[in-house]
Amino acid sequence: MGHSKIKRLAVFLALVFLFPVQAAAVREVVPIGHTAGIRMKSEGVLVVRLDTVQTADGERCPARDAGVREGDIIVSAGGTEVSSNAELQSALKAAQGGAVELSIKRGDETHSVQITACTDQTGVYRLGILARDSMAGIGTLTFADPQTGVFGSLGHGICDAETGVLLPLSEGDLIYSTVETVTRGKSGAPGALQGDFSDARPIGTVTKNTVHGIFGTLSDLSLLSGQGALPVAARDEIQTGDAEIIANIDGDKVQRYSVQIVRLYPENDEYGRGMMLRVTDKTLLAQTGGILQGMSGSPVVQNGRLIGAVTHVLVDDPASGYAICIDDMLREAESVA
Repeated sequence: MGHSKIKRLAVFLALVFLFPVQAAAVREVVPIGHTAGIRMKSEGVLVVRLDTVQTADGERCPARDAGVREGDIIVSAGGTEVSSNAELQSALKAAQGGAVELSIKRGDETHSVQITACTDQTGVYRLGILARDSMAGIGTLTFADPQTGVFGSLGHGICDAETGVLLPLSEGDLIYSTVETVTRGKSGAPGALQGDFSDARPIGTVTKNTVHGIFGTLSDLSLLSGQGALPVAARDEIQTGDAEIIANIDGDKVQRYSVQIVRLYPENDEYGRGMMLRVTDKTLLAQTGGILQGMSGSPVVQNGRLIGAVTHVLVDDPASGYAICIDDMLREAESVA
């Protein structure tokens, strides 16, 4: 299946890629299934788009002229680290129209470019970029280690929607969330959960943003109250057939819903898929149409064991989606400090 085709079929709830398999040290965790607000600040400033600047002498784009590309991450300007648009703007203002050296991370490489900002028609120094330095949204907590509070969520990384670049994490936190409204999914239009975390009740910190999910430590273990730990299944223990997902689609209620595992993918699947599942629960189908954006991270349980987490919904069939195998997430969780 070509890359363009899978992008048409599946919506991120982002594509994941597998690392070599190692046995996960943690073999029993608490599946959660509750939504959480996620707030993250970027380590550096992500270039989302190159734009022209309207100057007194016409249109210019200093970033393009200097060789900056969409998807680049600006990590310093004029020798000073930058982690926000405001810090980048301050560095440009301090240069007063002179050349500034930018240190840029592009993939696994770091480049330096010399750039001279121009002034727009209001006198503000501009590089001709649309940049992103933070994000906020809602996702679902997958599991937590009851002994350490280490958690895993989403089953995929948080990427910029326009560039597909994994947001480089500087710091992040989890906020207690309730589900306020549900936009029901239908063919061609994936639905979504709308969460409310306006009371800003922090429940944990995010320390890793990886292709297999976000990870960190819970400071508030109340979401684990009354929840029993489950053993986790290795990839070769997962079977096609009956299973359940644990999800939060109404207020703060977490429930189990029946699904079918209809296909298992090989360990080296090009897109990192562990399994394809189809929602069979009549209640869930009636309320949501199937899998929604915001349900990403919902635990998948089979035969009393945690086997994975929901990651995608199929655009043309919202009752179906993909999930990652839990072993992939547990390996990332092992290195959380």
